[in-house]
Amino acid sequence: RNILRMLVERGCRVSVVPAKTPAADVLAMKPDGVFLSNGPGDPKSCRSTVDTIRGVMARDIPIFGICMGHQLLSLAAGANTYKLKYGHRSQNQPVMDTRTHKCLITSQNHGFVISKDSAEKSNVIDITHMHLNDNTVAGIEMVEKPVFSVQYHPEASAGPHDSRYLFDQFVTNMKNHKYELHSEN
Repeated sequence: RNILRMLVERGCRVSVVPAKTPAADVLAMKPDGVFLSNGPGDPKSCRSTVDTIRGVMARDIPIFGICMGHQLLSLAAGANTYKLKYGHRSQNQPVMDTRTHKCLITSQNHGFVISKDSAEKSNVIDITHMHLNDNTVAGIEMVEKPVFSVQYHPEASAGPHDSRYLFDQFVTNMKNHKYELHSEN
């Protein structure tokens, strides 16, 4: 609910749809942006959701993903995921923004991450954040698309609010991008 609250506080009108909603149904809503939330489980078991994300990404609609949403977005972009031997489960996890070299203190609760090697080999993914304890990928953005995601929880209220700027970035991406549904005819 905190994710919804943070979006609404920034002036967003939010519609929630199930993870298995087909891309055509999402696109029919003419969204200004699509948010991919967190959730439990192995992201590789969510094939239909990955297909939906690919369909939305093809339209260049702004997307922001958190935790499992980050993993699913990464799979849709061609990266791979794997299960950690020990998951990241606590607040006060250090993450570095690779562009600014600023350290963020984050809250995390996940057992899967995206493969750094697969992200680095991709020609559509830029790594934006790294977990400083184990050097795993903690954030990405798509090359030339208003699409990004993070492995951690910027909406968490358990500790520092260092990464709430990501919600502002998402809103800015939506304001800078006017959605137009292109006819296939």
